[in-house]
Amino acid sequence: MNMEEQINQLREALRKHNYNYYVLDNETISDYDFDIKLKELQKLEEAHPEFYDANSPTLRVGGEITKNFNTVKHDFRMYSLANSYSKEDLEDWETRIKKLVDGAVEYTCELKYDGASISLTYENGALLRAVTRGDGYQGDEVTANIKTINSIPLKLKSDFPKRFDIRGEIVLPFEGFNKMNEERIEAGEEPYRNPRNTASGSLKLQDSSEVARRPLDCLLYHIVGERLPINTQFESLEKARDWGFKVPAIAKVAKSLKEVFEFVDYWDVHRHDLPYETDGVVVKVNSLFQQEEMGYTAKSPRWAIAYKFKAEQAVTVLNEITYQVGRTGAITPVANLEPVELAGTIVKRASLHNADQIEKLDIRVGDTVFVEKGGEIIPKIVKIDLELRNPNSQPTQYSTHCPECNTELVRQEGDAKHFCPNVDGCPPQIMGRIQHFISRKAMDIDGLGSETVALLVENGLIKNYADLYELTVEQILPLERMAEKSAENLVAGVEISKQIPFERVLFALGIRYVGETVAKKLAKHYKNIEGLANATEEELINVDEIGDVIAKSVIGFFTSEENIETIERLKSYGVQLEISQEELANQTNKLEGKIFVVSGVFTKVSRNELKKLIEQNGGKVSSSISKKTSYVVAGENMGPSKKAKAESLEVSIITEDDFLILIS
Repeated sequence: MNMEEQINQLREALRKHNYNYYVLDNETISDYDFDIKLKELQKLEEAHPEFYDANSPTLRVGGEITKNFNTVKHDFRMYSLANSYSKEDLEDWETRIKKLVDGAVEYTCELKYDGASISLTYENGALLRAVTRGDGYQGDEVTANIKTINSIPLKLKSDFPKRFDIRGEIVLPFEGFNKMNEERIEAGEEPYRNPRNTASGSLKLQDSSEVARRPLDCLLYHIVGERLPINTQFESLEKARDWGFKVPAIAKVAKSLKEVFEFVDYWDVHRHDLPYETDGVVVKVNSLFQQEEMGYTAKSPRWAIAYKFKAEQAVTVLNEITYQVGRTGAITPVANLEPVELAGTIVKRASLHNADQIEKLDIRVGDTVFVEKGGEIIPKIVKIDLELRNPNSQPTQYSTHCPECNTELVRQEGDAKHFCPNVDGCPPQIMGRIQHFISRKAMDIDGLGSETVALLVENGLIKNYADLYELTVEQILPLERMAEKSAENLVAGVEISKQIPFERVLFALGIRYVGETVAKKLAKHYKNIEGLANATEEELINVDEIGDVIAKSVIGFFTSEENIETIERLKSYGVQLEISQEELANQTNKLEGKIFVVSGVFTKVSRNELKKLIEQNGGKVSSSISKKTSYVVAGENMGPSKKAKAESLEVSIITEDDFLILIS
């Protein structure tokens, strides 16, 4: 046996033992013998660097240092799930989805594990990269840290596809979490608060050997790729298990919603016996073909929903109501509470939303209140113990003036919130707009955080986000806690942001109601800032999914002379205020005004590619057939009811080839 064969044989043996222990929970070798083999492999690899393997078992011990985590675009977007909190919500969801497809619908039920989302890309059976969720479109590459997690296969077995992504959750089992905290307490350090946040924070540690010391685990549940050899969600779980992934065996196929409810009821009780944190059940349409037919909303798949277990509650006392000012001037009342532990975290504050909510609850300072985490994230007050109320307590009088600049608040008809109208003089609004502008989903400016923004504003160096592009290292250096390297990074980060594409710049401007999705649609439709600024309210409403509220907000933004001046300044600095030539080259107006429904299985292009071609050529993709539908692009296995509906409405049914001729 030559040296290369010896090294590869050792690697394969270690992979097998690792898989048996961490995935199958079946120890086939003692820890001592495993360590001896690992050290033997390390020595051979050091002596023979020509046989280097990026996915060798020796890399699991860590050691690589990552100073900056590169931002990587996901090949396939990571959507979030719509939530439900009752069985009625699930029934409503089923009613909606059954209108979108033909035939019976069955479901795959899986537990929703509470950890940090991760996307793993495999090519030719080897781990290529690991990327955090980020904003769903792009995330941080954390491959070096992920390689230290023993349950993640570095090389696959069986009949895996050439390239695919698999999504899952990085979790920290209770046993390992408790052991970590015992060690921290012994060392005189503060214990970690909960497993989820500890798991999430572990992914961004700079030293991968530190990650290797944490008993992290990875549970996989979703495969994405082009033309995968899979027909159902449940089959995808079985395939992933065969390829070497750790996939919970708890998943179950349900033939009806009644069987879904049985799964939910069982695990609502037995989840407390599991070694991991769980906060609900994920219900997915099992057929991948039906999933494709149903498609996605702007934020989530229509074919999946999360049922959240009832939120934990805690009882505490409301000490004070204060008021926060947002970047749009919106006022949010905040309940300041006697600190109380809830779902693994200490809760001190909860949102009271608006004046109507305070009046509805009749909430008063000094009240004993029940707090829960809405959707397990944002604490909220759900009720008051009136029996414990002080008989001398007085009803809450909502604030009449801004807590920051003392301007009298306004509340327009139909608006739930009060607003501070001092747009240009209220410090939190000034800082809030700049903080939104530099945020990750917007301009993503490195070296600039909320504390630095506050420092720059307080020292009079910036008054709005356009001022960022005139900052110099010399101006920044005298500021408190600002070293030369930090100042240089800030200025460099601002310069790099000039390459951020138009749709994200549009989102960064902070136009009320113009979120990420709306910004994308407006950028694609108007192609440059001038086109958008000159649009009438009627024209805006005619853009797909733009209503009169958004239209009025956009018109209002561009009628402000200060906003127009800011836009002109950004343009002069070289910020991208139009779609790039490359994007324009890929777009035509051939299908402008046309609405398409895509149904069936296609051979020359995938369904996603087909939808992309429609949008690139100015058309709109819809999930359901109506009188407004221009064409149905029909592939194999098109549902009979869709075909019948198209024929009854006299909508043209065309083939994949017909469509390609249409855009050629």
